[in-house]
This record gives sequence, C-alpha cells and structure tokens, in this order.
Amino acid sequence: MQLSRFTDYAARVLIYAAMFPDRLVTLHEIAEFYDISLAHLRKVVHKLGKLGYLKTYRGKHGGVRLQRLPAEINIGQVVREFEGHQHMIDCVGLQCVVLPACGLPGVLKRARQAFYAELEKYTLADVVINERVPGVIEAVSLRLKN
Repeated sequence: MQLSRFTDYAARVLIYAAMFPDRLVTLHEIAEFYDISLAHLRKVVHKLGKLGYLKTYRGKHGGVRLQRLPAEINIGQVVREFEGHQHMIDCVGLQCVVLPACGLPGVLKRARQAFYAELEKYTLADVVINERVPGVIEAVSLRLKN
C-alpha cells in the first residue's frame, strides 16, 4: 500500500512540529527543510488545523505548533483522515465477469484493516525518536542559516 503525497506531507509536518515544541515553526521553514512545494504544504497545514492537530497563527510572526500532545496524536487516525476510505481496487465500477467467484476484494479489505490496525498502535510520540532530535535540530539550524 502506498500513501498519497498529501498524507506523507501531513506526517512530515507533524513530526517536524513535534521536534520543536517550544516555538512556532513556519511553513517556509518546513517547505525548505523537506524541499516540498509551499502551495501543497499550505493545503496540508490547513487540513491539519481543521482536524485539530495543529494550531495555526497568521501574520508576520506566525507559524504552526501542535495543538495536542504528541502522545495524543494517533498515527493510524491521521492516515485514515488523509487517505479516506478508498478501495485498493475498484471492482464495483468494473464489468468483471470473474467478480462473482473472486475473493480478492475481501482479502484486500482485510489487509487494509490490518494495515490501519497496526498504524493505530502508534502515536506521534512513538515515532519521534527523542534521542535523535538534538542532531536533527542542529541540521535544521544549519540548513536555515545557509
């Protein structure tokens, strides 16, 4: 299963914000660090804000920060909210003569459920490796200075 770029960016934003709990992080900073489009990032941050994961602040000294503690942000829930409930294959819309005898849709449905069940075991606090954060913060500082 491959996650959409939108979901990938959402995870990256949450991880980045979790590494800097004592300050606002800017969209320009995140976009530059990950080398991603600011336009795409704005859409992701907007949705994260609407879903209650980020608190956003507008203006010259604006930015974003986590609205919840990292331990309260469930990775599986974030992925579900960004990916939606799309089927892995579209058997319903196809004129498939094999469909009445095919068990693949059920197998894929159970696989998707197992995928989300595994992700739901983890929070943002679980995926941000605290002992590695200082090294990443140094790298961010150096990158932003250049």
